[in-house]
Amino acid sequence: MNTEYCQSCAMPMGDGTELHGTNSDGSVNEDYCKYCFDKGDFTFKGTMEKMIEICVPHVLEANKNMNKESARKMMLEFFPTLKRWKE
Repeated sequence: MNTEYCQSCAMPMGDGTELHGTNSDGSVNEDYCKYCFDKGDFTFKGTMEKMIEICVPHVLEANKNMNKESARKMMLEFFPTLKRWKE
């Protein structure tokens, strides 16, 4: 099974829909997590770089063997592949 990631912050969203955001009609949004997307709109309006800085502490918490620089580097490579940040 492929892991689903939020297409804005890259958070793993698990098997169910409890971490998924909602569309304007209240339905589940398949692409974005509930922290990034609510009621059909993005909750964070900043840049990809700002999103990465917000995510660094969360990545470090989940990956105790990683430092800030390696977390930032990993996200700078991965985030441009996400739907929200693709150019």
